[in-house]
Amino acid sequence: MTVPSPTTSPEQSTKMPEDRRHMIRRRWLTAIIIVLLVGIPAGYLMISAGQSRDSGRDKERESSATGLSDNWPSLMKRRVFEVPIPQGSSKVAYFETSNWKTSRLYVQFTTTAARLDTFLNGVGSSRSALTSGTVTVSDRDADIVGWTFPADRVWSSTTVDRPKPRPNQDITVDLTDPASPTVYVVSTTTP
Repeated sequence: MTVPSPTTSPEQSTKMPEDRRHMIRRRWLTAIIIVLLVGIPAGYLMISAGQSRDSGRDKERESSATGLSDNWPSLMKRRVFEVPIPQGSSKVAYFETSNWKTSRLYVQFTTTAARLDTFLNGVGSSRSALTSGTVTVSDRDADIVGWTFPADRVWSSTTVDRPKPRPNQDITVDLTDPASPTVYVVSTTTP
């Protein structure tokens, strides 16, 4: 008996050996594909890590600040602490403290008489709820951010109490210039 010889398919018999030029082009194409498949995700990870590191530094800088920051609190903070600062307000400043049992957002801003009414309505209060001649911001809270409430100013204040976990607010308004009142808010949340 004879052993049959291996057969070659017609495709194999007609395939020409790869020339050097084609081989180099194929290897370059393979190398480019590998670089893209590895390089793009690696580049994305490097950019993402840099942004994350920068974000952490910003938060660290903010949390290590002492006293008021002359800026608007983020929209998220305003929502969490339910402090709807009216658009167009000026001299906006804030400070946040937080520990395991209580978080506080201290905010001050100057606004118009109409926007004061809008703010008070936004926190669930009204101008009629303001008690003339009083300051509801405690001495302890005032000391933390450096607020003073001298007797020669026209003060009115109120406290907004809400069921937990919503924040409670001590609101004091300087009405010395009724057309341009300055508002002082301490919003406190207790989880």
